[in-house]
Amino acid sequence: MLEIALLLLLGLLASVFGSIVGLGGGIIIVPSLVLLGTKLTGSEIDHATAVGTSLVVLIVTALASTLSYAKKKRVDFKSGWLLFITSGPAAMVGSALTSSLKDGVFQLVFGIFMLLMAALLVARDYMKPITKQWPIERTFIDGDGTVHTYGYAIAPALAVGALVGLVSGLFGIGGGSLFVPVMVLLFRFPPHLATATSMFVIFLSSILGSGVHAYLGETNWWIVLMLVPGAYIGGKLGAYIASRMSGKGLLWLLRVTLVLLAGQLIIEGIIHL
Repeated sequence: MLEIALLLLLGLLASVFGSIVGLGGGIIIVPSLVLLGTKLTGSEIDHATAVGTSLVVLIVTALASTLSYAKKKRVDFKSGWLLFITSGPAAMVGSALTSSLKDGVFQLVFGIFMLLMAALLVARDYMKPITKQWPIERTFIDGDGTVHTYGYAIAPALAVGALVGLVSGLFGIGGGSLFVPVMVLLFRFPPHLATATSMFVIFLSSILGSGVHAYLGETNWWIVLMLVPGAYIGGKLGAYIASRMSGKGLLWLLRVTLVLLAGQLIIEGIIHL
Protein backbone atom coordinates (compact mmCIF):
# COMPACT_ATOMS: atom_id res chain seq x y z
CA MET A 1 0.00 0.00 0.00
CA LEU A 2 2.88 2.37 0.79
CA GLU A 3 4.37 1.81 -2.68
CA ILE A 4 1.02 2.61 -4.32
CA ALA A 5 0.61 5.77 -2.22
CA LEU A 6 4.14 6.94 -3.10
CA LEU A 7 3.58 6.40 -6.82
CA LEU A 8 0.24 8.21 -6.72
CA LEU A 9 1.92 11.11 -4.91
CA LEU A 10 4.82 11.14 -7.39
CA GLY A 11 2.41 11.36 -10.32
CA LEU A 12 0.49 14.19 -8.67
CA LEU A 13 3.49 16.34 -7.68
CA ALA A 14 5.37 15.83 -10.95
CA SER A 15 2.30 16.76 -12.98
CA VAL A 16 1.48 19.85 -10.91
CA PHE A 17 5.01 21.20 -11.37
CA GLY A 18 5.12 20.17 -15.01
CA SER A 19 1.81 21.74 -15.91
CA ILE A 20 2.59 25.06 -14.22
CA VAL A 21 5.82 25.68 -16.12
CA GLY A 22 5.17 23.58 -19.24
CA LEU A 23 7.67 20.83 -18.42
CA GLY A 24 5.25 17.93 -18.58
CA GLY A 25 6.37 16.33 -15.31
CA GLY A 26 8.80 13.83 -16.82
CA ILE A 27 11.80 15.72 -15.53
CA ILE A 28 10.64 14.73 -12.03
CA ILE A 29 9.28 11.24 -12.83
CA VAL A 30 12.31 9.85 -14.70
CA PRO A 31 15.02 10.62 -12.10
CA SER A 32 12.66 9.57 -9.29
CA LEU A 33 12.08 6.17 -10.91
CA VAL A 34 15.79 5.70 -11.66
CA LEU A 35 17.01 6.78 -8.21
CA LEU A 36 14.14 5.50 -6.05
CA GLY A 37 13.00 2.48 -8.05
CA THR A 38 13.72 0.02 -5.24
CA LYS A 39 11.77 2.03 -2.67
CA LEU A 40 8.87 2.72 -5.03
CA THR A 41 8.46 -0.75 -6.54
CA GLY A 42 10.74 -3.11 -4.61
CA SER A 43 13.16 -3.52 -7.52
CA GLU A 44 15.50 -1.36 -9.59
CA ILE A 45 14.14 0.37 -12.72
CA ASP A 46 16.48 0.71 -15.68
CA HIS A 47 16.66 4.10 -17.36
CA ALA A 48 15.03 3.03 -20.64
CA THR A 49 11.98 1.68 -18.78
CA ALA A 50 11.83 4.85 -16.65
CA VAL A 51 11.81 6.98 -19.81
CA GLY A 52 9.23 4.82 -21.59
CA THR A 53 6.97 4.75 -18.55
CA SER A 54 7.29 8.51 -18.09
CA LEU A 55 6.26 9.23 -21.68
CA VAL A 56 3.06 7.19 -21.31
CA VAL A 57 2.19 9.13 -18.16
CA LEU A 58 3.02 12.38 -19.97
CA ILE A 59 0.25 11.63 -22.47
CA VAL A 60 -2.27 11.81 -19.63
CA THR A 61 -0.68 14.81 -17.94
CA ALA A 62 -0.37 16.82 -21.14
CA LEU A 63 -3.92 15.92 -22.25
CA ALA A 64 -5.39 17.05 -18.91
CA SER A 65 -3.42 20.30 -19.04
CA THR A 66 -4.21 20.94 -22.71
CA LEU A 67 -7.95 20.48 -22.14
CA SER A 68 -7.85 22.90 -19.19
CA TYR A 69 -5.83 25.48 -21.11
CA ALA A 70 -8.00 25.08 -24.21
CA LYS A 71 -11.11 25.97 -22.21
CA LYS A 72 -9.39 29.23 -21.31
CA LYS A 73 -8.39 29.71 -24.97
CA ARG A 74 -4.67 29.71 -24.26
CA VAL A 75 -3.54 27.08 -26.78
CA ASP A 76 -2.26 28.22 -30.18
CA PHE A 77 -3.14 25.01 -32.01
CA LYS A 78 -1.88 26.23 -35.39
CA SER A 79 1.62 26.92 -34.04
CA GLY A 80 1.49 23.70 -32.03
CA TRP A 81 0.84 21.57 -35.11
CA LEU A 82 3.73 23.27 -36.90
CA LEU A 83 6.15 22.43 -34.07
CA PHE A 84 4.84 18.86 -33.99
CA ILE A 85 5.81 18.27 -37.64
CA THR A 86 9.41 17.73 -36.52
CA SER A 87 9.05 17.12 -32.78
CA GLY A 88 6.91 14.02 -33.31
CA PRO A 89 9.31 12.08 -35.59
CA ALA A 90 12.32 13.29 -33.57
CA ALA A 91 10.70 11.98 -30.37
CA MET A 92 10.52 8.55 -32.01
CA VAL A 93 14.22 8.71 -32.93
CA GLY A 94 15.18 9.76 -29.41
CA SER A 95 13.08 6.96 -27.93
CA ALA A 96 14.82 4.41 -30.11
CA LEU A 97 18.23 5.67 -28.93
CA THR A 98 17.55 5.65 -25.17
CA SER A 99 18.52 2.03 -24.55
CA SER A 100 21.82 2.50 -26.42
CA LEU A 101 23.10 4.65 -23.53
CA LYS A 102 24.69 2.80 -20.64
CA ASP A 103 23.19 3.44 -17.19
CA GLY A 104 26.12 5.53 -15.96
CA VAL A 105 26.27 7.60 -19.13
CA PHE A 106 22.50 8.19 -19.12
CA GLN A 107 22.46 9.33 -15.50
CA LEU A 108 25.47 11.60 -15.96
CA VAL A 109 24.14 13.22 -19.16
CA PHE A 110 20.62 13.55 -17.75
CA GLY A 111 21.98 15.07 -14.53
CA ILE A 112 23.96 17.68 -16.48
CA PHE A 113 20.89 18.39 -18.62
CA MET A 114 18.78 18.94 -15.49
CA LEU A 115 21.34 21.40 -14.12
CA LEU A 116 21.14 23.32 -17.39
CA MET A 117 17.35 23.34 -17.19
CA ALA A 118 17.47 24.65 -13.61
CA ALA A 119 19.86 27.41 -14.72
CA LEU A 120 17.59 28.22 -17.66
CA LEU A 121 14.57 28.47 -15.35
CA VAL A 122 16.49 31.04 -13.31
CA ALA A 123 17.97 32.92 -16.28
CA ARG A 124 14.67 33.32 -18.11
CA ASP A 125 13.43 35.66 -15.36
CA TYR A 126 16.19 38.08 -16.36
CA MET A 127 16.14 37.63 -20.13
CA LYS A 128 14.02 39.66 -22.50
CA PRO A 129 12.49 38.49 -25.79
CA ILE A 130 14.43 39.49 -28.89
CA THR A 131 12.97 42.24 -31.06
CA LYS A 132 13.53 40.51 -34.41
CA GLN A 133 10.70 40.86 -36.93
CA TRP A 134 9.79 37.34 -38.07
CA PRO A 135 8.22 36.68 -41.52
CA ILE A 136 5.19 34.94 -40.00
CA GLU A 137 3.22 37.08 -37.55
CA ARG A 138 0.55 35.58 -35.32
CA THR A 139 -2.29 37.44 -33.61
CA PHE A 140 -4.00 35.50 -30.86
CA ILE A 141 -6.92 36.48 -28.62
CA ASP A 142 -6.93 34.55 -25.34
CA GLY A 143 -9.86 33.74 -23.08
CA ASP A 144 -9.54 37.08 -21.28
CA GLY A 145 -9.96 38.92 -24.57
CA THR A 146 -6.34 40.10 -24.58
CA VAL A 147 -4.77 40.38 -28.02
CA HIS A 148 -1.22 38.98 -28.30
CA THR A 149 1.13 39.44 -31.25
CA TYR A 150 4.21 37.29 -31.83
CA GLY A 151 5.87 35.52 -34.72
CA TYR A 152 8.36 33.02 -36.09
CA ALA A 153 9.91 31.63 -39.27
CA ILE A 154 9.23 28.11 -40.54
CA ALA A 155 12.83 26.85 -40.57
CA PRO A 156 13.77 27.94 -37.00
CA ALA A 157 10.44 26.67 -35.66
CA LEU A 158 10.94 23.25 -37.27
CA ALA A 159 14.54 23.11 -36.00
CA VAL A 160 13.39 23.87 -32.46
CA GLY A 161 10.70 21.21 -32.79
CA ALA A 162 13.24 18.60 -33.91
CA LEU A 163 15.66 19.37 -31.06
CA VAL A 164 12.96 19.32 -28.42
CA GLY A 165 11.44 16.12 -29.82
CA LEU A 166 14.80 14.33 -29.76
CA VAL A 167 15.45 15.35 -26.15
CA SER A 168 11.90 14.40 -25.22
CA GLY A 169 12.14 10.87 -26.58
CA LEU A 170 15.66 10.33 -25.25
CA PHE A 171 14.98 11.49 -21.68
CA GLY A 172 11.18 11.12 -21.38
CA ILE A 173 10.73 14.68 -20.17
CA GLY A 174 8.18 16.05 -22.63
CA GLY A 175 10.39 18.86 -23.90
CA GLY A 176 8.58 21.82 -22.39
CA SER A 177 11.73 22.77 -20.48
CA LEU A 178 13.18 23.79 -23.84
CA PHE A 179 10.02 24.73 -25.71
CA VAL A 180 8.74 27.37 -23.30
CA PRO A 181 11.86 29.56 -22.96
CA VAL A 182 12.57 29.37 -26.70
CA MET A 183 8.99 30.31 -27.56
CA VAL A 184 9.06 33.21 -25.10
CA LEU A 185 12.56 34.55 -25.78
CA LEU A 186 12.99 33.80 -29.48
CA PHE A 187 9.44 34.02 -30.86
CA ARG A 188 7.98 36.45 -28.24
CA PHE A 189 5.11 34.16 -27.16
CA PRO A 190 3.39 35.39 -23.97
CA PRO A 191 4.50 32.99 -21.18
CA HIS A 192 1.02 31.60 -20.52
CA LEU A 193 0.43 30.91 -24.22
CA ALA A 194 3.87 29.30 -24.55
CA THR A 195 3.19 27.01 -21.58
CA ALA A 196 -0.26 25.99 -22.85
CA THR A 197 0.87 25.44 -26.45
CA SER A 198 3.91 23.52 -25.22
CA MET A 199 1.66 21.09 -23.34
CA PHE A 200 -0.32 20.46 -26.54
CA VAL A 201 2.87 19.60 -28.48
CA ILE A 202 4.07 17.44 -25.57
CA PHE A 203 0.78 15.52 -25.70
CA LEU A 204 1.21 14.72 -29.40
CA SER A 205 4.94 13.92 -29.23
CA SER A 206 4.55 11.73 -26.15
CA ILE A 207 2.12 9.49 -28.04
CA LEU A 208 4.72 8.75 -30.71
CA GLY A 209 7.69 8.52 -28.33
CA SER A 210 5.90 6.23 -25.88
CA GLY A 211 4.76 4.04 -28.78
CA VAL A 212 8.39 3.32 -29.68
CA HIS A 213 9.32 2.52 -26.08
CA ALA A 214 6.28 0.26 -25.73
CA TYR A 215 7.23 -1.56 -28.93
CA LEU A 216 10.74 -2.13 -27.54
CA GLY A 217 9.31 -3.46 -24.26
CA GLU A 218 10.57 -0.45 -22.29
CA THR A 219 7.36 0.36 -20.41
CA ASN A 220 6.28 -0.75 -16.94
CA TRP A 221 2.49 -0.75 -17.25
CA TRP A 222 1.91 -1.39 -13.52
CA ILE A 223 3.80 1.81 -12.67
CA VAL A 224 1.88 3.63 -15.41
CA LEU A 225 -1.39 2.50 -13.83
CA MET A 226 -0.27 3.81 -10.44
CA LEU A 227 1.02 7.15 -11.75
CA VAL A 228 -1.84 8.02 -14.11
CA PRO A 229 -4.56 9.00 -11.55
CA GLY A 230 -2.23 11.46 -9.81
CA ALA A 231 -0.89 12.67 -13.16
CA TYR A 232 -4.37 13.46 -14.50
CA ILE A 233 -5.42 15.31 -11.35
CA GLY A 234 -2.05 17.06 -11.16
CA GLY A 235 -2.24 18.17 -14.78
CA LYS A 236 -5.57 19.87 -14.21
CA LEU A 237 -4.56 21.24 -10.80
CA GLY A 238 -1.34 22.67 -12.24
CA ALA A 239 -3.21 24.36 -15.07
CA TYR A 240 -5.64 25.84 -12.52
CA ILE A 241 -2.83 27.11 -10.29
CA ALA A 242 -1.03 28.58 -13.31
CA SER A 243 -4.16 30.55 -14.20
CA ARG A 244 -4.57 31.87 -10.65
CA MET A 245 -1.06 32.82 -9.61
CA SER A 246 2.40 33.53 -10.92
CA GLY A 247 3.70 30.31 -9.45
CA LYS A 248 7.02 31.92 -8.49
CA GLY A 249 7.21 30.08 -5.18
CA LEU A 250 6.53 26.74 -6.80
CA LEU A 251 8.95 27.61 -9.59
CA TRP A 252 11.75 28.15 -7.08
CA LEU A 253 10.85 24.88 -5.38
CA LEU A 254 11.10 23.19 -8.77
CA ARG A 255 14.51 24.75 -9.41
CA VAL A 256 15.86 23.52 -6.08
CA THR A 257 14.37 20.07 -6.70
CA LEU A 258 16.01 19.88 -10.13
CA VAL A 259 19.41 20.80 -8.68
CA LEU A 260 19.15 18.17 -5.93
CA LEU A 261 18.01 15.43 -8.32
CA ALA A 262 20.65 16.46 -10.86
CA GLY A 263 23.39 16.27 -8.24
CA GLN A 264 22.33 12.77 -7.21
CA LEU A 265 22.11 11.62 -10.84
CA ILE A 266 25.58 12.96 -11.62
CA ILE A 267 27.05 11.19 -8.58
CA GLU A 268 25.31 7.93 -9.50
CA GLY A 269 26.41 8.32 -13.12
CA ILE A 270 30.06 8.79 -12.18
CA ILE A 271 29.93 5.76 -9.86
CA HIS A 272 28.49 3.54 -12.61
CA LEU A 273 30.75 4.71 -15.45
